[in-house]
Amino acid sequence: MSAPLFLVESLPAADRWTLDGPEGHHAADVQRLTAGEELILADGQGGTALAVVTAAAKGRLTITITSRGYVESPDPRLVVVQGLPKGDRGELAVQAMTETGVDEIVPWSAGRSITVWKGDRGAKARDKWAATAREAAKQARRAWLPTVAPAALSTARVAERLRGEAAAFVLHEEATDRLTHVPLPPAGEIILIVGPEGGITPAEVDAFTEAGARPVRLGDLVLRTSTAGVAALSVLSTRLGRW
Repeated sequence: MSAPLFLVESLPAADRWTLDGPEGHHAADVQRLTAGEELILADGQGGTALAVVTAAAKGRLTITITSRGYVESPDPRLVVVQGLPKGDRGELAVQAMTETGVDEIVPWSAGRSITVWKGDRGAKARDKWAATAREAAKQARRAWLPTVAPAALSTARVAERLRGEAAAFVLHEEATDRLTHVPLPPAGEIILIVGPEGGITPAEVDAFTEAGARPVRLGDLVLRTSTAGVAALSVLSTRLGRW
């Protein structure tokens, strides 16, 4: 089994260090790491450090850094515009997309979204998505923590985001082109748009197409909003050589 990964604000400069706080609690009390076991520290911006536990106590570990590294940011960058789903499907989508390699998640207030993010409720929902992405990044041993946009965008704002990007695709069941066959750019951002439970409206498809997006489908089956983005990312990760 690979060494567990823990996220820190910044990597320690010294070779001997104490991992405490929430991550120290997780390492010492939840995962119960003991002296001699290895772990990985990551700053979420590509920096990593492999370390060995030299002592364990309640809520903290004393560790010794054995090597340091840096992982280049992925290019092309994979961005998913996720229509706001109801219930916990948003967190399920964020978790799975993070584990599949998404680089940025943009919440979208689609016309058929049942859930509405406004005021404190919207801020709490967004923070929950960010926390979910953080935990999933640790599970996947990711050196880069995916970003979650600070607020849900309107359709008009999403269309603005699409203009000038390397490529943008709208997952739509009536599209004729398949994501497995469309040309992909060698660099820049590839944006995927995933609708909510009720799907994407014709007006939204028109707005995104006018902004440069291309409607595509994955196959003959219609997937849930919480799984469509994951399936599309899997296709792109394979085609781009990430997998």
